[in-house]
Amino acid sequence: MSKFRRDRYREDRERHHRPKEYDEDRQASYKDKRSRIWKDEVTPPQPDKNSSGSLMAMAVDFKTYADQACKAAEEFVNIYYETMDKRRRALVRLYLDKATIVWNGNVVVGLDAINNFLEMLPSSEFQVNTLDCQPVHEQATQSQNTVLVVTSGTVKFDGNRQHYFNQNFLLTAQATPSSTVWKIASDCFRFQDWANS
Repeated sequence: MSKFRRDRYREDRERHHRPKEYDEDRQASYKDKRSRIWKDEVTPPQPDKNSSGSLMAMAVDFKTYADQACKAAEEFVNIYYETMDKRRRALVRLYLDKATIVWNGNVVVGLDAINNFLEMLPSSEFQVNTLDCQPVHEQATQSQNTVLVVTSGTVKFDGNRQHYFNQNFLLTAQATPSSTVWKIASDCFRFQDWANS
């Protein structure tokens, strides 16, 4: 019999001859250790005692905020693509002064450069198939109301074949005396089938 098999045989024999209390103590210790690890690793952090509102209230507030953000995103997307297709010259008004566009990897910064770039694009026909949005946490945006909007669909530029596209917008809320206007801080556009063209 090999040394390994002898050692295993000895361990098995000792295990069968241990008093029952030993195994129960060992299992209780193991369960206690597992429950402590589970609590330490999985239990979400509790809110500060100084924070206003309960977890439920915070969840309801975030849901309301997310619903408002999605409604604003839907309105924005309708305006953006209709303006892109039909009134391209007015599109630059939807961007912040220091906005950036990354168009298939090419960076355009500032209103004048964005306006020139958009004017150079051929006329277009956009069809949006999917829209997703979510509010960006205020700690990441210095308490500025910000929404991430992701769209995808198809576009046909004049003289070119139809392409699938994906576009991401980072929108920030600009308060005016009468309402809130959403402006584009960042715009990232990419053909999804560009490698095959």
